[in-house]
Amino acid sequence: MPRTHPLRRCAIALCAALGLSAAQADELRVGQPAPGFALHDQNGKLRQLADFQGQWVVLYFYPKDDTPGCTKEACSFRDDMTRLKALGAQVLGISLDSAESHARFAEKHGLPFPLLSDAEATVAKIYGTYWSLGPIRFARRHTFIIDPQGQIAKIYREVDAGTHSNDVIAALKSLQQNAL
Repeated sequence: MPRTHPLRRCAIALCAALGLSAAQADELRVGQPAPGFALHDQNGKLRQLADFQGQWVVLYFYPKDDTPGCTKEACSFRDDMTRLKALGAQVLGISLDSAESHARFAEKHGLPFPLLSDAEATVAKIYGTYWSLGPIRFARRHTFIIDPQGQIAKIYREVDAGTHSNDVIAALKSLQQNAL
């Protein structure tokens, strides 16, 4: 079992003392198998990561439907969907919002990709994106690019909602070029 850095243990203890919570899972790394999941999308359809085996997956976590930054990020992916599909990539968005909230958000903004409801924060915790402050809970804005073999190829722990879609497209091109 990997050892936890003393500063990380201290940070976790401080968060616990303040009533804060962060994901307890070991931080995922590039090259590891992407953890599997099964969540319902905005249309009530059960989606599993395994359903996308053989293609690139852009798995992005975001805090809240219909908020300014999350809307900007989602609409950027929407606007770049042709380029993403040309690279063989499937976009999946995940937040702690309900499937009903996702349905309203997707319809309002014409989002052509699945938004997955992780209301229990199970997947957010596994991917290390979950954060809470008392009753306030959300998934942090993180993205994982998963290769066609199901391995994590790139991780974004800091995301600029305005440029993120372009950053992901550039990374996909580079990753695919390096895989040749």
